[in-house]
Amino acid sequence: MTGGCPGNGQQIMRRAGPLAALIMPVLLLVLAACETDPAPEPTPFPTPPPINDDLPPPGDEQLNAIPRTTDARVSITGAGATFPNVLYSVWVDEYNQLNRGVRINYQSVGSGAGIRSIIDRTVDFGATDGPMDDEQKAEAPGRIIHIPAAMGAVVPSYHLRDAPDSLRFSQETIAGIFLGQVTRWDDPRIAADNPGVDFPDRDIAVCHRSDGAGTTFIWADFMAAISDEWAETIGVGTSLRWPRGAFLGGNGNEGVAACISQINGAIGYVEIAYAIQNDLNVALLENFDGNFVEPSLEAVTAAATGLIKAGEFPADMEARIVNAPGPDAWPAAGFTWMLVYEELDLLGGMTLTRAQELVRYLLWTLDRDGGQRYTIPLDYAPLDRAVIELAHDAIKTITFDGQPVWETMLNEQSPATSQ
Repeated sequence: MTGGCPGNGQQIMRRAGPLAALIMPVLLLVLAACETDPAPEPTPFPTPPPINDDLPPPGDEQLNAIPRTTDARVSITGAGATFPNVLYSVWVDEYNQLNRGVRINYQSVGSGAGIRSIIDRTVDFGATDGPMDDEQKAEAPGRIIHIPAAMGAVVPSYHLRDAPDSLRFSQETIAGIFLGQVTRWDDPRIAADNPGVDFPDRDIAVCHRSDGAGTTFIWADFMAAISDEWAETIGVGTSLRWPRGAFLGGNGNEGVAACISQINGAIGYVEIAYAIQNDLNVALLENFDGNFVEPSLEAVTAAATGLIKAGEFPADMEARIVNAPGPDAWPAAGFTWMLVYEELDLLGGMTLTRAQELVRYLLWTLDRDGGQRYTIPLDYAPLDRAVIELAHDAIKTITFDGQPVWETMLNEQSPATSQ
């Protein structure tokens, strides 16, 4: 069996937290047959270029007229999903430069922790890649709105020496791997998906999230859509009870990417930006129509287009788009959301100024010349105009002290205009 070497193994065990005891026997066997590759050098983070878009801005004219610059001096805190962290990191940096008195602080701690943080009211906004369930919503002291930020792809990444860069996995095969039923790389089912490839006699090590994660939610949602056995035995959630065997947990997309990159014979699931930035191989998946497709922004957009055109996109924006029909649709796609209380008075220490700056930031993230301009260069799919319009409608319901926050901002002038 192949597995992580001591340094990486210790890191995985520390990150596994409460699951450490469960994976210890497997990890010891993995270490006994240790064969790893050094971690790749970190990729310099590029400054993404703007998207040239000549279309008029979508959404409400009144909201679009609210200045995106301000003289306010406040701090806004958020926490949650690692799936959009590559994008959110750029957003925070760009917005902090645009409005130097407004400090946006975002902690990438996983969707489960993001949901818990907003329920406990320890942050101004949470972030998740899996919509809150009814039980979580019932725990919150007030209604929480899901504001979509972008769309992305969860991809199967692998590390297998001398294998092609783009292996193919049928739905039956990929489900078998993550159910712990396909355990070796020379399994006939993998060979049938990849004719002409000579696979080694090597065990498969499966890297997965050990923390509560929206990335896991999307991947599990896809698994449940293609496998009745998965739906019945494992189910869908941000945290899962994984099968026994060579399954290793990593904290965050970063931890899973590190697990994959350092173990020869590993496979796991990560948000596509992490696969690209860590130079991981990404497999093609069989989609609903039976085609093997590469993960791409176009394939993610194709997964959502049919839902929107059919008028089936939910008004609450809590859409799930795994295994969507369409010849080019990527089957493991999903939205990522920011979570905001409809009544901001529920947050301790909230003031009208802070409420206004939170709303201003949300509006900027939806702008084509604001947050959305950074999606494509960072390997996320931008929001459809119809989705942005729904998000604008939701933002109009956000109140402070009984008054819609956006209405208190209508007569503002930008600092440049007022000088």
